[in-house]
Amino acid sequence: MSSNTSSHPKGRGAGSNVVSRFVELKREAVDDGWEPAERTPLRTELFTDTSRTIISSNNSPDVPFTYSINPYKGCEHGCCYCFARPTHAYLDLSPGLDFESKIFAKPDAAGLLTKELGKHSYVPKVIALGANTDAYQPLERQLGITREIIQVLKAHQHPVSIITKSALVERDIDLLAPMAETGLVKVFISVTTLDRALGRRLEPRAAAPQRRLETVRRLRQAGIPVGVLMAPIIPVLNDNEIEQLLGQCAAAGAESASYVILRLPHEIKDLFVQWLQEHYPLKAEHVISRIRDLRGGQAYRSEFGERMRGSGQYADLIAKRFALACKKHGLNRRTLELDCSKFRVPPRSGDQMGLF
Repeated sequence: MSSNTSSHPKGRGAGSNVVSRFVELKREAVDDGWEPAERTPLRTELFTDTSRTIISSNNSPDVPFTYSINPYKGCEHGCCYCFARPTHAYLDLSPGLDFESKIFAKPDAAGLLTKELGKHSYVPKVIALGANTDAYQPLERQLGITREIIQVLKAHQHPVSIITKSALVERDIDLLAPMAETGLVKVFISVTTLDRALGRRLEPRAAAPQRRLETVRRLRQAGIPVGVLMAPIIPVLNDNEIEQLLGQCAAAGAESASYVILRLPHEIKDLFVQWLQEHYPLKAEHVISRIRDLRGGQAYRSEFGERMRGSGQYADLIAKRFALACKKHGLNRRTLELDCSKFRVPPRSGDQMGLF
């Protein structure tokens, strides 16, 4: 059962602008007895990120990539559970509504990437595109930064792994399909739930569940390898969907599947509890209890090897169910290794011709 009232702006995931953990001054809303004023729609604001580099390096044993590119900081999809929300605190902004309404774009991303790939010291490894925030979030439709990045990667014959929950990735099939023919790309579609009502509350500005399945289908029809991520699995809310969700993803053409257990680091814990109490008040206590079962009695544990999958009997049960469902539906039968050997720096105007 869910609540019929809403205390936060329509179409947004967070219910408040929780103060960053780095800010000493705390603010608290109070009821002063006046009738609440009509809420002004929360509009998205666009800012320019002036970073001088575009490729980030990662050495975590929990993630299967070393390099990543994130064209945007913040994400308008507004997923209430997003593990990237706390990064907005480093910008002196709230991981709450600020994260999904104050977006920092990197308009120079393609140029920066071209420069970094052209360095003699560069060693090609698969780049994960959109590993932190979605590279195909709504603003990408107008800005096209992600498409420019893919064009650079294609020109360099550089392998890329794309993670998204947006149907906008279909726009770039003309670039991705030729790359797939030479083992340079794989796309992972995040499918959290098949329940449209739950999906709307969890991920208010992301593609509907059935639309994501259609994206899987269209990518596969174009010859592009596709995997799915059930991320996150949230106890009580969507863990009952594992078998059905994987079955429908496989039927749509997915070849592989993985999952991540809900993570609640830093400010996300309070934001998610607030979201639960608003939308699923009768389930909130049960959900939090199950989360603690997965985290050794805590709301979150950040140790490598545990933060993604949890631990304990409940975590083991989820892992077994997921593995059995994958086996039943023919998922994960083969591992696709993207090809780094084709990488080359294309000639640029003004380059000196080589001797022959």
